[in-house]
Amino acid sequence: MRLETTMRAKQRIPDDYRPSEDEPFMSERQRAYFRRKLLSWRDEILRSTKETLQHLHDDSAQHADIADRATSETERALELRARDRQRKLIAKIDAALVRLDDGTYGYCEETGEPIGLKRLDARPIATLSVEAQERHEQRERVYRDE
Repeated sequence: MRLETTMRAKQRIPDDYRPSEDEPFMSERQRAYFRRKLLSWRDEILRSTKETLQHLHDDSAQHADIADRATSETERALELRARDRQRKLIAKIDAALVRLDDGTYGYCEETGEPIGLKRLDARPIATLSVEAQERHEQRERVYRDE
């Protein structure tokens, strides 16, 4: 079902389309734009993940030199940590796609107000407006400093 919706979204908007403040917020065109952006980002991450897994598999040979082995293990740990972050990012992208489907995408989870096109274009998985995000980060700093 989602693939069918995606195909229709790609057909509806030109490749050079950018959401504008002059049109209704989260119009069908804007939703199609953000869906395409999210799916493209997700595909890019999955492609990169496959390449990394292939690289890890190809580079699994044992090294005779202990320094080479340590370097290889460190690189492997860094790549695996990056993959874990990307796995979490894919979950956030999937959640954003669900919000697109249920009509809550683009609206702040805290205030219900529109997040803003510039913020969504820069961070399509955003769930908070800039103001709500700043309050959230300020609370985190206060609790972390205590």
